[in-house]
Amino acid sequence: MRIAMISEHASPLASLGGEDAGGQNTHVAELAAALVDQGHEVRVYTRRDAQEPPDLVRMDGVTVVYVPAGPPEALPKDSLLPYMKDFGRRLVEQWRGDWTPDVAHAHFWMSGLAALTAGRQTGVPVVQTYHALGTVKRRYQGAADTSPPKRIGYERALGRAVDRVIAQCQDEVRELVRMGVPRSRLAVIPSGVNSEKFTPEGPTVPRDPNRSRVLTVGRLVERKGFADVIRAMRALPDAECVIVGGPPGSSVDDDPLAQKLRAEAEAARVADQVRLVGAVPASEMPSWYRSADVVAAAPWYEPFGLVPLEAMACGIPVVGTAVGGITDTVVDGLTGDLVPPRDPRALGVALRRLLADPVRRFTYATAAVDRARQCYSWKRAAEQLIAVYEAVGGLRRPSGAVA
Repeated sequence: MRIAMISEHASPLASLGGEDAGGQNTHVAELAAALVDQGHEVRVYTRRDAQEPPDLVRMDGVTVVYVPAGPPEALPKDSLLPYMKDFGRRLVEQWRGDWTPDVAHAHFWMSGLAALTAGRQTGVPVVQTYHALGTVKRRYQGAADTSPPKRIGYERALGRAVDRVIAQCQDEVRELVRMGVPRSRLAVIPSGVNSEKFTPEGPTVPRDPNRSRVLTVGRLVERKGFADVIRAMRALPDAECVIVGGPPGSSVDDDPLAQKLRAEAEAARVADQVRLVGAVPASEMPSWYRSADVVAAAPWYEPFGLVPLEAMACGIPVVGTAVGGITDTVVDGLTGDLVPPRDPRALGVALRRLLADPVRRFTYATAAVDRARQCYSWKRAAEQLIAVYEAVGGLRRPSGAVA
């Protein structure tokens, strides 16, 4: 099967840790590789954001296509909407050439607009994964939400126009149904974790043997809840908090949110317990997970969240906020503990209890590894998606038709 993935702002080749480079990049890269492993031909279409790359790049059997749409420079994803019409036109040109996909899978709502434009003109069916929803973002960010004003309307229209919508967790299903997307159009297929890379066995980043380690990982954006983790450290005077994410290395010191987090640590009188290491190479992340006694995942909201899964696959228990996909991946009292979002006191209590109970941590870790491997492999996600792709293949429209 020929599969086109459209990921307009999240290239599978991008370095992780920046404001717009995170879970979606990993999701697209891993899913594309898993589909190739099963014998399918995959092309990932992403916006050209620099002059240097050639038009086509091969990555683990996946072809990454750089699409000229807008200036060839890095731009915030929320400013890309005006270029999606050009992106869609470029897809039409390519799909009417010597490579026509059997299905197009759009990642993020703006990718969906471009894919739907091309799909209607070429007869290629379109599957949509949102990765994040405007209704949720606006609910939690309010006036700080920088999304284009029409985002929610576009997302609602996409859900009714594409051939199938892939939700990543039950919380997203409920949100989409409230938006008016027909339940019959929805299939739940969660993200996965690379259980060959993220394992309990392997090297570990050195640490102070006299201190427990709480690790928290993610892009340095406020909604990830790093400030709440720092405040929670007041309940853990003998532990350290290591934050991985943001700009690489020493340049993390120049990041505005990193500076706010350091000030937060000073105000909470835990500055000597908090360490910001910045972004690290993806290949080193398993070593960082294995160095921890517990991983704290404390976002205010989370469409899915790969960090808890990666920690679980490494045999590290998770204390997470009961939001979004975390309520699916972390089984409260079995693979970790769930606490309310934006509640540093509850987070601190849960972390303290877990760090004081090595038997509970071992029990959680054992169950976490088993759950990650059995329920969240990329191979399983790819197999489920192929069934969806084959189902919508019968819905192919005549070339040039308008729905």
